[in-house]
Amino acid sequence: MTTSVAPGTTSSPGTPGSPDTTTESPATPGERTTSGASRRRPLTAGAGGRPDWRRVAFGRDQPRWVRPSAFGLIVASAFVYLWNLTNSGWANEFYAAAIQAGSKDWTAWFFGSIDAGNAITVDKPPAAFWIPGLLGRIFGFNSFTMLLPEALMGVASVALMYAAVKRVSGPAAGLIAGGVLAATPVAALMFRFNNPDAMLTFCLVLAAYLTVRAIEKASWKWLAAAGAVIGLAFLTKMLQGVVIVPALGLAYLWAAPTTLRRRLAHLFGALGGIIAVAGAYILAFTLTPTSIRPYMAGSQTNSFLELTFGYNGLARIFGTRGAGGQAGGQAGFGGATRGTGSAADAGAAASGGLGAPGAGGFAGGAPGGGGPGGGNAGFGGSAGILRMFGSSFGTEISWLLPAALILLVAGLWFTRRAVRTDRVRASLIVWGGWTLVTAGVFSFMTGTVHPYYAIALAPGIAGVVGIGAAELWRGRAYWPSRIVLAVVVLGTSLWTAVLLGSNASWLPWLRVVIVVLGVLAAAGFVIRVDRLQSGRFKTGAVALAVAALLAGGLGTASFTLATASIGHSGAIPTSGPTGSGGFGARGAGFTQFRDRTGSGTSDTGTGTGSAAQAGAGQQGGPEGGTASSELVALLQQTTTKWSAATNGSNSAASLELASNTNVIAMGGFTGSDPYPSLDEFKALVAKGDVTYFIAGGGMGGGFGGRGGSDTSAITQWVEANFQAQTVGSTTVYKLVG
Repeated sequence: MTTSVAPGTTSSPGTPGSPDTTTESPATPGERTTSGASRRRPLTAGAGGRPDWRRVAFGRDQPRWVRPSAFGLIVASAFVYLWNLTNSGWANEFYAAAIQAGSKDWTAWFFGSIDAGNAITVDKPPAAFWIPGLLGRIFGFNSFTMLLPEALMGVASVALMYAAVKRVSGPAAGLIAGGVLAATPVAALMFRFNNPDAMLTFCLVLAAYLTVRAIEKASWKWLAAAGAVIGLAFLTKMLQGVVIVPALGLAYLWAAPTTLRRRLAHLFGALGGIIAVAGAYILAFTLTPTSIRPYMAGSQTNSFLELTFGYNGLARIFGTRGAGGQAGGQAGFGGATRGTGSAADAGAAASGGLGAPGAGGFAGGAPGGGGPGGGNAGFGGSAGILRMFGSSFGTEISWLLPAALILLVAGLWFTRRAVRTDRVRASLIVWGGWTLVTAGVFSFMTGTVHPYYAIALAPGIAGVVGIGAAELWRGRAYWPSRIVLAVVVLGTSLWTAVLLGSNASWLPWLRVVIVVLGVLAAAGFVIRVDRLQSGRFKTGAVALAVAALLAGGLGTASFTLATASIGHSGAIPTSGPTGSGGFGARGAGFTQFRDRTGSGTSDTGTGTGSAAQAGAGQQGGPEGGTASSELVALLQQTTTKWSAATNGSNSAASLELASNTNVIAMGGFTGSDPYPSLDEFKALVAKGDVTYFIAGGGMGGGFGGRGGSDTSAITQWVEANFQAQTVGSTTVYKLVG
């Protein structure tokens, strides 16, 4: 769309998707232009054959503002993601322990063991832990080496977002898209955290970029590379890594400039890339004897594929029991789906976290963690079409989601008459399909879903907003474009005020500013802004563009900065200026919850815990943690393969981080995995591989399946055959003479 052609029509020059051939004068923000090219010499070399600094600073054949602004976007993103990076300490101790184990043992690194003794894995594939584990092995394991890769993946994702959108709709669209991703609160949360979602998002953005490149010239090589990256995304978070595949495949099948037969053949090649990468690891895992690898947590049969399609697959989507009887959904967490567990097992309430336990669920809390009617906030609230706008997901991701949906519909309508290979429409299919499929899955899945999952939705929203806003701005001479822009800007400003109002005590004046900017910008679009494009009126167009950007982005950017400024911990972190993570380490001797401000509640007998305690000593090594000092000292004196065994991965992880020893996590994350069996545990004790058994532990007892009976049988056997002692406030049994 250009100012000389109605939106959705094509012409030459000015065809959508051809940013290097469009000439407009004057060039206002968001317009494609090469009008400045004639004013710039080819910057091949300076005097004396030296490289010309201007080429480095400004590039060639593009407006002078492009490269500096892109550099500024990357620097700003790096600042948000890297500044005071270690303020979250170990972040999610469950995954921190796996990274620590991988930094000490190659088998643990390859399989994602939660302990360097390789008893059991985390309940995810290991790819997200490979790079942090390598950094920990080379430079020493600490909070910084663990979180640095996450932050760098965030910066790289913003850069790729910019590059992918710029190729189609020009640099202004790329800047908007990259800025939207960087200014999404849940992105700032996860790109500074050690959950697998940071690497997942990076892989998905990279795959989308490669697909955009593939569509340009129907390149099977670029598409196969995209498939390989999707395979890596699968090894990061299993089926969530392939959710966007339908959008990428449809865009290529529709728009690649070659025959239908070749397009289908190329797609099969991309499928081969997925299978080659993901299948290679699955084959290696399956063929490795169980005697020399850890047990696959989250499965009942020590199977990677069962974990994929059961606990981390169908159970997540449908809220049913996965293969082998593993409880899915909110079962055992007091959730609304099944309501079979004890609310106490999910932990006590904390500000902005899970909320107080209620009948069949958790009562709503502060924004980002639930609200009135939100219910079961740590698990995303009630399933339905409005879930992404509700109290659990709203402040994480929905700031620009309404705008993206409107712009997607408008963009597809305005390009309806474009040629099949139109790259603008193809990109709208990529990013719009990404948005619709991902939002649909998250909205209607009835199994386990947490608000921080929404980071996977952020790039889709960013791409649609960047392309849609830039294209409509170019078509602002036509009243439909102006009306859509006015609706988008005004609607976004009002929705932003609603989201900010749900956290009423935080910057109340900001809501007023944003609404005023939205009203002014919307009015500007309605009164023929296309006339503000030359001479003394050009400044008015620039001011209008700035007002529109601020009205749409100031709220989410402020919430993002607030998110990055404070530490986060636990298994269910939430974004924003206040709140907490859910599922801290539990059981005797462990702090139960640690909120963002450092205060929290604790299990009986341990007193109060703090984030400062958890982070103590983390810069110098893994001697921090939430276990009692007496228990830590006891474990550090052991010399056996495993210093102890305890129930549940959260408890084991906290002990490992605090003592830098190996601890067996009986029953895995939920306590329901059938590892170790009573006979297996007796064999380990007979060999002298385990020194202590620690009573209690997180997620105690399991949530159904054979694992609960296994851990209970082990506990009963230990209690009947070994002498108990009290260490601090913890009951401990010594298993060796």
